[in-house]
Amino acid sequence: MWPFRAKPKPAPTPVPDPPAEPADAVPNHRTAFILLALGGAALASFGIAAMASVFAAAFFGLVLTICVYPVRRRLESRGVPRGVATVVILLAVVALLGSFIAALVISIGQFLTLLPQYTPQLEQWLTDVGDWLEGFGIGATQVEAILSSFQPSALIGYLGSVVGSAAGLVSSAVVLLTVLILMAADSSYAATITAGITERRPAVGGALLRFTDGVRRYMVVTTALGLAQGAINWAALAIMGIPGAALWGLLSFLCSFIPNIGYFIALVPPIVFGALTGGWPLVVAVIVVYGVFNAVIQSVIQPKVVGNAVSLSQTITFVSVLFWAVVLGPMGAILAVPLTLLVRMILIDSDPRTAWIRPALGEVDGAKRQMEAEDAAAKMARRVRREQRRDDRMPPPAARG
Repeated sequence: MWPFRAKPKPAPTPVPDPPAEPADAVPNHRTAFILLALGGAALASFGIAAMASVFAAAFFGLVLTICVYPVRRRLESRGVPRGVATVVILLAVVALLGSFIAALVISIGQFLTLLPQYTPQLEQWLTDVGDWLEGFGIGATQVEAILSSFQPSALIGYLGSVVGSAAGLVSSAVVLLTVLILMAADSSYAATITAGITERRPAVGGALLRFTDGVRRYMVVTTALGLAQGAINWAALAIMGIPGAALWGLLSFLCSFIPNIGYFIALVPPIVFGALTGGWPLVVAVIVVYGVFNAVIQSVIQPKVVGNAVSLSQTITFVSVLFWAVVLGPMGAILAVPLTLLVRMILIDSDPRTAWIRPALGEVDGAKRQMEAEDAAAKMARRVRREQRRDDRMPPPAARG
């Protein structure tokens, strides 16, 4: 056969790239996702608000069950049957719930008994305040509208309605007790279920454990520090001769569960009764005593004891109190931190892809270390510049000789 040479294949014709679309023509789904998320959050908030009583009762039962769960674990580790441990857990939860409701009803009832005794002084004080406001040019009609909400009769009527609603809550506590019984029984499977979730979904299991640990530590520490805070305020007010010192100590304990603004709520009644009995010197003494003790407990002791269990910034904590108070009422303000931790567990902690947003929510340990390193580097740089300027100002060795 004659040799032959294969014909070379023609080079492929280059296909020109399509013209680039302008930046505004590229579809951007981020805005749509953000709007959908905001719409879903608004819809969920309205839905929760529509069933506020049921949701608050169920979540409050969950928080109480989480707080007493270590008792079950310790009993079962010592060989106590699960049925007996369930009964003990249920009794402990009911005792906590009953103590909370009893403290709330007793505090309001004692205030209703104490207020009529100082009705003349309070009316005279309101008259003086009205005259003071009129001195600034405010009309009598506006002053009357401002002070009408602070009249003793209005306060008694409002607090009476609160007591009635609390009594209604006690009388219709069948739903809450049923939820507590079911949660106490289901808690016997909690450890096994959580271990199975952690094995298959480590991020979700870790988020669940972090949520329960954070809620437990926050509620237990807040309860202990609230008791200490209430006892200290009670003793201080009794020494100063403020009427109803025990009542205001109890109010201080209840308001310790409301972050940031609970202190101011607990401060108002002692100031008012201090002004009625001792004038401005006693008011200043109450403010100083409350400020010192509460600042030390809430700003120094509580953050160190709770540590990183909550990991929520002060701004988020304050906004969460306002938000949940609007959605769920007073119980929303008390449960604001556990509710926010629940939302964080669902949206942030259970998804490893959202770990980048945690420092903005309150996990600032890494940011603190970075800031300390940057401060040290800046301090070293300033020191080097000072030494360089000092060397530049010094004459050369020949000139010094």
